[in-house]
Amino acid sequence: MAEWSLPREDLAARAARVPTVGLEDPAPRAREEFEVFRPRPHERAQSRSGRARRALRRFADLQFSSICHDLMALLPQVEGTLADVGCGAQPFRDMLLPGVRYIPVDIQDSERHFGYHLTEVRRFRGSMLPLADAEVSAVLCAETLEHVKDAPRFLAELARALEPGGRLILTIPFAARWHYVPLDFRRYTPSGLKEELEAAGFHDVQIYARGGALAVAAYKALGVVLALWLGYGARGARALAARALALFLAPLALMAALLGHLGLVFPGPVEDTLGYTVLAHKAEG
Repeated sequence: MAEWSLPREDLAARAARVPTVGLEDPAPRAREEFEVFRPRPHERAQSRSGRARRALRRFADLQFSSICHDLMALLPQVEGTLADVGCGAQPFRDMLLPGVRYIPVDIQDSERHFGYHLTEVRRFRGSMLPLADAEVSAVLCAETLEHVKDAPRFLAELARALEPGGRLILTIPFAARWHYVPLDFRRYTPSGLKEELEAAGFHDVQIYARGGALAVAAYKALGVVLALWLGYGARGARALAARALALFLAPLALMAALLGHLGLVFPGPVEDTLGYTVLAHKAEG
């Protein structure tokens, strides 16, 4: 019987491996074995230099720009207490009004797996969030759900922590690369998101696409140029050749970024999109 395989990399084998990542990583090359590049950790832009870096990132990173655009419209409307679940470096905290009580929540291994390290964060292991029943009036969960193994239970935990009628603001990628390998488990369609949120106890679910086909094409083109600049998974002379090609394509990358932002403003068909921003309420009583 012929061998049951194809002549290219078996990604299931890569997904089965657990990387050691973070500041304490003893093997600098370990990350490269899992993906060509990891997303740069977000930062809280409090200084002038931080704000400049954030502006540059928003220009070059269409995913991040689209998320910021939506959250800048939504977070100033929040009142009471907000839990930022999967807070990372808390990049969206300063969009809240000063009177909002902010509770950052993240997993115990957020530094080891994702490179985030902040004090005064409620840390947890397992599936139960470190939030009391109905403790908060709003939950922000930005680009986190795709990294959760048991998504239905996690969504039920978000609902448990919300007071009746409380608000959920959730963002999740769709046309995004496999990232933080292997700790990236799913991509949702609006059909799947609505079904799982309603099963978890949410209602009035609203799902908004972030950009359309043009933004996705630009995002992918930028990703190819960045991967080439980082060696395209090769080493030695092949990596140098890839970097030279990236320099040659730099004008294309600039054009892609400009077209991508145009695609965020005028999305066109949204069956293909960068990701979704989701609004929902916990049912009353």
